[in-house]
Amino acid sequence: MAKQLKVTQIKSKVSEKQYQRDTLRSLGLKRIGDVVVREDTPQNRGYVNTVAHLVKVEEID
Repeated sequence: MAKQLKVTQIKSKVSEKQYQRDTLRSLGLKRIGDVVVREDTPQNRGYVNTVAHLVKVEEID
């Protein structure tokens, strides 16, 4: 089975740039405390790196 990423939004997107807000939205995160589970792909890793200061990431199997 492929690895997955558990992504949790821990900070607000209010004062962030528009592209970072869009990245959070594309990950499926809308508010602080939201959690999504995504496949560990290069595209999703790129999303997470873009907003690394706003999210907490855990690898799960």
